[in-house]
Amino acid sequence: MSQVKHLLESKGSKVFSIAPDAPVLEAIKHMAEHRVGALLVMRGDQLIGVVSERDYARKVILQGRSSSQTAVSDIMSSTPLTVSPDTDVFDCMRLCTDSRIRHLPVVDGQSVVGVISIGDLVKAVIDAQAEEIEHLQRYITS
Repeated sequence: MSQVKHLLESKGSKVFSIAPDAPVLEAIKHMAEHRVGALLVMRGDQLIGVVSERDYARKVILQGRSSSQTAVSDIMSSTPLTVSPDTDVFDCMRLCTDSRIRHLPVVDGQSVVGVISIGDLVKAVIDAQAEEIEHLQRYITS
């Protein structure tokens, strides 16, 4: 199975982020604009959290808070789980499933080099299975 670095090579390593003191409304606008479900919360080059649509729904909407008056740092998931570029895709899927998360920042040393989602992982597994089926079909028919 492939590693995270292979996923980033095919999907790209673009990282969408926001500052911790930004209002949640700004984060939601960025997510909508970039069609992503989460943003990394960065202080300069330092990863300090992840804010997701789920955080917004549970910690702003359901609690009756103001999107324009609440800071991202108030609702973000701090100390996010991360993976390295060498992490196996199945290990990432297991981590997402066991931890009930949908987004994993990819960190190489101290640098954030990308983000993978559960959707990226599922696609990678489906592609790998399709390739294996194709190899097996060729083996059987030859």
